[in-house]
Amino acid sequence: MKHLIFLLFLCTSFMLSAQKKAYGNGEWFKFRVHYGFVTAGYATLEVDHAVLDGKQVHHVKGEGRTVGLSKLFFNVEDYYQSYIDTEKDIPYRFIRKINEGGHTKDIQIDFDHSTGIALVNNKKHNKKEAVSFPTDAQDMVSAFYYLRNNLDVSKIRKGETIDMNMFFDKENYKFRLKFLGREILDTKFGRVPCLKFRPYVQAGRVFKEKESLTVWVTDDDNKMPMLIKADLAVGSLKASLSEFKGLQHSFKVLMD
Repeated sequence: MKHLIFLLFLCTSFMLSAQKKAYGNGEWFKFRVHYGFVTAGYATLEVDHAVLDGKQVHHVKGEGRTVGLSKLFFNVEDYYQSYIDTEKDIPYRFIRKINEGGHTKDIQIDFDHSTGIALVNNKKHNKKEAVSFPTDAQDMVSAFYYLRNNLDVSKIRKGETIDMNMFFDKENYKFRLKFLGREILDTKFGRVPCLKFRPYVQAGRVFKEKESLTVWVTDDDNKMPMLIKADLAVGSLKASLSEFKGLQHSFKVLMD
């Protein structure tokens, strides 16, 4: 359950669309996080309209928490927020407030795209730091929504990789994703055509190896994340879409 929200955001950050706006205000996803048949927790993503420093933005809020026995063994309460320009698809503010088994962080990042400087406010340690970032960098939440709107997968080929600059906490990262092809996924909603991806992650304490994650998203204009599978250092975990609302486009389900 540790890094629950990190898995959901980082691993679905390359769920893509072309030309059309893939999401809008009112969109809401809920995921069931489970080990086999045992529900370990839930996570949600929702989009609302807001105004930040006079700019029109999408305010994206993510929350993840353990439930039941999992909460007794390892309590997780994670909160993430991103403020994204409605036209430019760039982040202005990112908030990460987490408590994972007593390990806590409370960080706010404000991006100044005119200077390329991010002001990182570590509220837990009462410390502020200015860090430079690439002009095309996204935070771990905004990346998901940026690529849903801007990356065209109509011509993507099996085995092709996608790279992206990401700014996380106070560092710049290169993130890579490999397209594994198209697949029909059996879900609680029916048989859903999906795009299948493999994000590259750092092997070690959390993941077994750099190809430990597999992600499925709907092969339609929504590019809605349906399933994440993760092989961890201490077992395997799945996050399955359980509820949704506020989609901008029709949801494609195959008829038997």
